[in-house]
Parts: sequence; structure tokens; C-alpha cells
Amino acid sequence: MNLEVFVLGTSGMMPLPGRFLTSAMLRRDGELFLFDCGEGTQVSLKQLNLHWKKISTIFISHMHADHVTGLPGLLMLSSQVERDEPLYIYGPPKLQEYIESNRRILDMYINYEIIIKPVTGGLIIDNPQYTVHAVPLLHTKPCFGYVFAEKDRPGEFFPDRARALDIPMGPLWGRLQQGNSVTLDDGRVISPDQVIGPRRAGRKFAFVTDSMYLDYIADSVRDADLLLCEGMFTNDLLSDAREKRHMISSQAALIARNANVRKLGLIHYSPRYADRELRQLRDEAREIFPDTVLCRDGMCFDIPLKD
Repeated sequence: MNLEVFVLGTSGMMPLPGRFLTSAMLRRDGELFLFDCGEGTQVSLKQLNLHWKKISTIFISHMHADHVTGLPGLLMLSSQVERDEPLYIYGPPKLQEYIESNRRILDMYINYEIIIKPVTGGLIIDNPQYTVHAVPLLHTKPCFGYVFAEKDRPGEFFPDRARALDIPMGPLWGRLQQGNSVTLDDGRVISPDQVIGPRRAGRKFAFVTDSMYLDYIADSVRDADLLLCEGMFTNDLLSDAREKRHMISSQAALIARNANVRKLGLIHYSPRYADRELRQLRDEAREIFPDTVLCRDGMCFDIPLKD
């Protein structure tokens, strides 16, 4: 089962040529989850040939224009196709007012159900296969990070072990794979752990922007396979970052290191940095967390299944 993350936009505050406003897409087995929807999101979706009509859920971090201005257009675009499933949108309480006002003022034609879910933090989705948590952040407006985590998968079934125990192939194998003990004709009771390995951890993706540095963010994103985190400024602008309640890239790296994540992708760059200057953000982060990637619009991360 594929799990991929597409970087749709990396800019903060204003879009630039080749650098749209912050947005990311997670694709899991064909289902699409959108994280923020800055200006230019539709263009990135088209360039990457992502089928936006399969977006099931949108997560909005906060009500600043550079994170939501692409949303009205995307909602209207989704009315151009037949859509049977509702669209779920999670975000701060003001999100509902923003969407309803745009629908009314723009006289939007919407031919599908939009379900808006205000979040305050904690568990917001508990699906049989995955969970999503909202992480309260500290910004100039109520803001949330999001953590998408697959639930553990059953351990690997070993046919050789089953044959060695003289368990006939068929329904009994299936019951064992489902986690049930079985009784053989000779009276022996076989438990699943005799033929199945330990449970395998699911994959984890975290999206964090915009916020001051907070120690507890590391606890919330712990062991993520990929953390997309804002790294808006270089070290010399730490005081500016604090005043504006943002992070410098080395603080994002500190979170990644403390959380034992596998890979850090920096996003949400200040428009003051030209493309070549962005390397300083990456280099300062790598001094703390070497497996740091400077995200670019259109970049894709594949997150493989764990053994």
C-alpha cells in the first residue's frame, strides 16, 4: 500500500515564481488528504497530475491568508465532477465562518456535502486503519499541526511454521492470521504467536506550521517517518522569528532530532530568501539534524511499509 507526500507549495506570506504558498498532499492507497491550501494549490495539483476529485479530507492549520486563500477555488472546482462522498474539512473554529461567507458572497455552486469539523486539539479521526491528531501550536492566531499515523499491522504469517505444526492449509490458517487461536483435531490449541511474527508498526507523517518553537511538539511527532516543518528564517533572525511566532530552521531540526523522526522536510520559507539563499536554512538545520531536506514545490516523498 503506497503512502506518498507531495509538496504543493513551500512559500510563506506571499507566492513567488516557482514557489506557491504552503500546501502538502498525502496520498494513501488512492485516497488524498490535503494539508493547508495556499494560493496556487490548484496549479500544483495540475502539474503533479493529482486527481483532486479524490480529496477526502482537508486539514487547515490556521486562518492566515497564505494557508487558506486557495480553498474557495478548490471547493468550486470540485463541483465540476460528480462527487458522491462528502468532503471533510478540519481546522480552527473561524474556518466555518470563512467557508460559509465565501459560499454566500461568491454564490458558489456546490453539488456535494461539505462537513466542517472545528478542532481544539487531540484525536480528531480514528479510522480502523489510521488516526489523525491535531497538535495545538503557538502562533498569532489559533493554529494546529497534524499527525497522520497508520495503526500497527498484523505480524507476518509464516506458512513453514504452520506446516511444521501440522496445521492444515485453509480456514484454520485464516483464523490464525486474524489473531484467533485454533484447536486441531488432535486436541492441540495453537495460538497466533506460534505462526505469526510481531505486529509491524504503521507509517507516520506530521505537518507543522506556523508556530514558535515548543518542546512538546517533539512528543507529538515522535518517530514520524516524515516531518514537514516550517523553517522560515535563518539563525540570525531568531528575534524576528520569536516576535512573529515562527521558527528558524535549526529549531525545526531540534524538534526532528528530539522526536527521533526519520526525515525532516523544511517548508514555509520567508520570501526574503532567493532560491540560492535557501541553502543556508538547510545547512543550519543539518548541523543539528543531518537528514534534512530543503523542500521544493513539486517534490514527492515515498514512505515505504515497515518490515
